[in-house]
Amino acid sequence: MGLFDGKKGLIIGVANDNSIAWAIAQFIMAEGGECGFTHLPDRPDDERQRNRRRVAQLTDKAERARFLLPMEATKDDDIRSVMAKCGEAFGKLDFLVHSIAYAPLDDLKVDTIQTSREGFKTAMEISVYSLIAVAGAARSIMAPRSSIVTMTYFGGEKAVPGYNVMGICKAALDSTVKYLAYDLGPSGVRMNAVSAGPVRTLAGRAAGVDDMLVLYEGMAPLGRNITHDEVARTAGFLLSDLSDGITGEILHVDAGYNIMGSPGRLLDRFKGA
Repeated sequence: MGLFDGKKGLIIGVANDNSIAWAIAQFIMAEGGECGFTHLPDRPDDERQRNRRRVAQLTDKAERARFLLPMEATKDDDIRSVMAKCGEAFGKLDFLVHSIAYAPLDDLKVDTIQTSREGFKTAMEISVYSLIAVAGAARSIMAPRSSIVTMTYFGGEKAVPGYNVMGICKAALDSTVKYLAYDLGPSGVRMNAVSAGPVRTLAGRAAGVDDMLVLYEGMAPLGRNITHDEVARTAGFLLSDLSDGITGEILHVDAGYNIMGSPGRLLDRFKGA
């Protein structure tokens, strides 16, 4: 018997096979769950429909993938349309994964103090407000004892040079998790976040993940980096009935990096230098 037998839900944020959202979906489907998916809409002039095709190449092969729909996170009509489809296909949602974040490269690649007004607004709208919009639109079709999980990062808790404006977005996202947990609590819906250490994803490359991987391996108590599967299993726990009593939490999956108050064993590399 699988952990998600009889469970149905929505996965938002799959871009390709390296996406954390896809790793989570694979775990859920392997445990018996049925998933609907969204993808970033393609431009009207993109005849090859690159965004849809990248995700469809994955979902078309997945036995328990039920539908794939375009959704622009800045458009309430898109979000409502997706939730209406979820209601038609599933009746109620047992789980929902929100794994989207974005900042314009011109703003992400400069010091935080140089962030443009428009870039800041765009980053906050897509990376933070989208969770509020999605949770609000899904509220009426979330089943009792259902669960929502979003993805965050340690750069929202401490200053991480190079993460810049996205760190501010993650700090706001972390707070949003707590307030949504309170609002959704009376309906029996739980709201949590997974704070993953660096892994190679499309978004991670833009945030300089390669340098982070070296740092984490040197500093983390476990002396290594994490895997997509480890993040997926933790998110699966939070999305399942196993975590019934947990809401409003930020659960770190980072090989312990977040507990460190010094460079730890990384210092050994500099002894005698």
